[in-house]
Amino acid sequence: MVKYYCCADMLKSSWDQVCVAFWQRYPNPYSNHVLTEDIIFREVNPTNCLVSRRLLTKTSRAPRWMEPYLPKQMSSSAYIIEDSIVDPQKRTMTTLTWNISHARLMSVEERCKYYINPENGSCTEIKREAWISTTVYGLSRAIQEFGLRRFKNSVTKTMKGFEYVLAKMQGETPSRTLTETATERARETALAAKEKAKDLASQAQKKQYV
Repeated sequence: MVKYYCCADMLKSSWDQVCVAFWQRYPNPYSNHVLTEDIIFREVNPTNCLVSRRLLTKTSRAPRWMEPYLPKQMSSSAYIIEDSIVDPQKRTMTTLTWNISHARLMSVEERCKYYINPENGSCTEIKREAWISTTVYGLSRAIQEFGLRRFKNSVTKTMKGFEYVLAKMQGETPSRTLTETATERARETALAAKEKAKDLASQAQKKQYV
């Protein structure tokens, strides 16, 4: 049994910029789970398309109920194969990724197509498809639902990472930096207020006993 998922996203950058950002997207603040990336091979085929294959190593914390089924040394990491084809004539980039670790427990295959937005040439559309499957009898639905939740969360991080890298490429201040700064200041203010409240409460208690 295979669970299918499909979604569409858009980046407000040209197709050329997105293709460049694709190869430069690691590291970024949203990709802490990506440990390594290695090019297995890369070539320009007879039709002038750039064909690449990469091996990615990512952290992949399994839920506690799944850990007993995994080798101890593999329960927190996973190896991913990423194939890509960049067609400069059709102005498309197609990627296919799949996990080679824990594939018997759960296999996640993703296909993405990047192409120019037909209504706005300065934007790039992304059609994303995913197939999630498992061979574990009796737990297939739970594993697939877990895989889908994790996949959706990964897509959110991927898009934010793309936007971050594109902003840096274009000389803009990444929104992540602005957001983090505001969040950090809010936390500091809240912490200071909390400490001040504790001091006032402590002083009030002391006065009661004087």
